[in-house]
Amino acid sequence: MITRRHLLGSSLSLAATASVAAKPVPAGRLKQSVSRWCYQKIPLDELCAFAVSIGLQGIDLLQPDEYDVPRRHGLRCTMGYAAPEMTISDGLNRRENHAAIERAFRTGIPRAARSGVPNVIAFPGNRRGLSDEEGAANTVAGLNRLKRIAEDHGVTICLELLNSKVDHPDYMADHTAWGVAVMEQVNSPRVKLLYDAYHMQIMEGDLIATIRKNIGWIGHIHTGGVPGRHELNETQEVNWRAVAKAAADMNFQGYFAHEFVPAGAPLPALRDAVRTCTV
Repeated sequence: MITRRHLLGSSLSLAATASVAAKPVPAGRLKQSVSRWCYQKIPLDELCAFAVSIGLQGIDLLQPDEYDVPRRHGLRCTMGYAAPEMTISDGLNRRENHAAIERAFRTGIPRAARSGVPNVIAFPGNRRGLSDEEGAANTVAGLNRLKRIAEDHGVTICLELLNSKVDHPDYMADHTAWGVAVMEQVNSPRVKLLYDAYHMQIMEGDLIATIRKNIGWIGHIHTGGVPGRHELNETQEVNWRAVAKAAADMNFQGYFAHEFVPAGAPLPALRDAVRTCTV
């Protein structure tokens, strides 16, 4: 039952959202989106409505039962979770995980395709004593089992690069060179890197040169202020407008997705990040 109190609350919420986004954001050369988990306190429909108002094209990192929510607002889910059997710590670098991950993707990738989700996320997992060479060989073998599924359905599997220094100790795909070596061996137009610039700034820096050198293997980019993974503003060390311009100048066709946790008011922070990265 929709109560009067609920309607009043919704009206106030929408009014507040409208006031934050009063000045429209012009279209740029990058397709920008936002990661859902950073805005968990905001109902997904409200986040979608605000995303439309500031020029975003989608919502990142949704579960399958959420895929169709952005479509109600003229957006899309830009990155989906399609294989719950695969986690950040337990993934493709262990051959004993491959069969379960393949079964999950045989269901998850067609479901993503039906909902217009262009990308699904993947992880190699933690090292747990594996050498980088053995872990890479195992990850290549696992992705080779999956790539035909992705190719047949027009969905891209994006293997995420994360830092092992601050947020994800022991994670294997913690340097771009490791990820690129895996991509070169898999060699599929539907298997790419999720280049998380927040994580790679922590591990290796040199973001712009790395993007330029490896743009052909990068399918998706994440942002996040360093240090702290907060706003893309003067409190942190990355020149995000320059990073965005470098990607746009290379004709990057993937999504440039904001994955930071605002320390202050969330919606103004997201609006400002979109404006910063509109080039």
